[in-house]
Parts: sequence; structure tokens; C-alpha cells
Amino acid sequence: MRSIIFLLIAFSFGCTTQSQNQLEPKLENIAWIAGTWYGEAFGGITEEIWSEPSGGSMMATFKLINDGKVTFYEIEVIREVENSLILQLKHFGPDLKGWETKDETIDFPLKEITENKVVFEGMSFQKISATEMNVYVDIKNEDNTVDTVKFNYKK
Repeated sequence: MRSIIFLLIAFSFGCTTQSQNQLEPKLENIAWIAGTWYGEAFGGITEEIWSEPSGGSMMATFKLINDGKVTFYEIEVIREVENSLILQLKHFGPDLKGWETKDETIDFPLKEITENKVVFEGMSFQKISATEMNVYVDIKNEDNTVDTVKFNYKK
């Protein structure tokens, strides 16, 4: 009986500790993403610029440079929607012609926020320090397998 009570107390404590680590889905809890970030991926140089939270959203631009030329751009937003957050993006070629159709976005619903991590379904941000973060993106291949690409960024 004592073992069962101990397990119930331990389980309750574990659940309380875990929920305390989770933060509310508010932009101010992910403001550490804001800034100009540089890294390397896809055999080139990446740049991602995130705005401070304002107007219920944060926005970003991304570009990939290979051999001194832009390969593609992205416009990204994180918006407050129905007591949660959603990350949405669109891709553009170097000529600014969109990859997705006019009304189509790629959406990443929020899963959780902790002090140093924001997890969306298919993309996550991990704060390493005030000047370094990792972004992990799940990319679906033509054969429907998924590869997770890591972007290590520094300010």
C-alpha cells in the first residue's frame, strides 16, 4: 500500500513539475526568437530575420544563398489564433514567384512552449543562448519519408 501511495505522490509531483515547465501560448514567451540569425544549410548560407512581437504576430524573412546567388526565399509568421499560436509560411523562388498557390500556406500548429523551446508540428526552435538557436524542420521527401533538417543559427 505504501508503494502505491508513493507512486501516486511521485506521479502527481512529476505531472506538476512538467506542467510548470510549459508556458502559455503567448508571443511574449517566444520573443527570444526575434533578431537576425545566420547559419548554413542545404550546402549554402542561410539568413533568417524575425521581428519582435507586435499586432498579435511575429514575422520573418528567410533566404538561402548557394554559390553567391539566392536559391529561394520564405516569408514566415507566427500568429496568435484562438488562444494558441500557429506558424505559417510561403516559399518563393529567386524571382519571387511563389511555390504555393495564391491562398495556400504551409501551417505548423503549436504543440508546446517551454522556457527554451517552441515546438510546432513539424518545426521547432531551441534557444541555446542569447546569441544561438537551433531550428529543426521536418521535410517530406518524394517517397513520403521525412528528414529533419537542423539549422544552427547565430546572431
